[in-house]
Amino acid sequence: MNLIYAALAFLMALVLALVGVTRVGSWLIEHRSPPAGEFADIDGALIHYVHIPAPADADLPPIVFIHGASANLRDQMLPLRPLLEGRAEMLFFDRPGFGWSGRGPGNNEDPSAQAATIAALMDRLGIRKAIIVGHSFGGVVTAAFGREHADKTLGLVFLAPATHPWPGGATSWYYDLTIIPVIGRLFSETLSYPAGTLRMADTTTCVFSPNKVPDGYLVSAAIPLVLRPSAFRANATDVAGLYRYALGAAPRYKEITAPAVVISGDRDKVVYAHIHSVGLLRDISGAELVWVRNLGHKPDWIAPDLVIGAIERVAGRDIDLQAIARKVEARIAGDAYGVGKCADIKEPEAELAPT
Repeated sequence: MNLIYAALAFLMALVLALVGVTRVGSWLIEHRSPPAGEFADIDGALIHYVHIPAPADADLPPIVFIHGASANLRDQMLPLRPLLEGRAEMLFFDRPGFGWSGRGPGNNEDPSAQAATIAALMDRLGIRKAIIVGHSFGGVVTAAFGREHADKTLGLVFLAPATHPWPGGATSWYYDLTIIPVIGRLFSETLSYPAGTLRMADTTTCVFSPNKVPDGYLVSAAIPLVLRPSAFRANATDVAGLYRYALGAAPRYKEITAPAVVISGDRDKVVYAHIHSVGLLRDISGAELVWVRNLGHKPDWIAPDLVIGAIERVAGRDIDLQAIARKVEARIAGDAYGVGKCADIKEPEAELAPT
């Protein structure tokens, strides 16, 4: 009996120690990556955003950027803002539950709800219509916005998007674990920070692979913010719920009427590009798909010139995106980062982009 009590006491002490480590680690992460912008209360969710007003001589319409899973507004703002500064009104924001944005009272649990939050934030800032640029998970939010808020949509740019159901619907085990009541909360409050800290560098290498992770990326883009328990749970809820949401949403992408460009790399190690990107090409009338050889999951950082070209294209300019893509390919042709460490994901043998 004494051994049982001793084991329970040790287990409790370990849990409390891990909780303490996570709390201290979260404080340090926030201290190193303070808010970069302002806050707005949108239906009970405190949304953190950076709004760059339109210059007097703007040559592009307003642009709204939607970041992907595990990220925050800095992930797109750092590579793309300098290239668009002085050309357009821009809105970067932390999706609900990410970065410095609150999740809200249960009203931002799926892409459609998050799209509605974006629309409300645009109204608050006086942005009537915009080009929407979404990366990865931000792609499914972009598709939801384009379909459900067509009156506010001038064009859509999808960067390595995740938008469609994939055979099996599997995601990483830790996302499924995190959404389990009680157990998931305990996991996020004890292990997500220490385990995530140990794995973050390798995981980021594989997100960019075969391309090089930019120097200082993790710190400058404040990626560790996702390791805080509340953000980790929001991220898990989004990713674990994507398949179920996409099953119902994908058949309705045919309702999207805005001009759209999809940019994908043929070496993406995060999403099944031939399911999501080809699915968007098939489902959105008039969409253009730009394949880039030897590009991974981060067009925003590795091919920002192509992203700017896509924005200009949906804004109505005569831009040869394929020519820009070939220039990008020439720059990255020799990239082989993560080879041997990051396996190429294999497309499921079942039907692609099921409807």
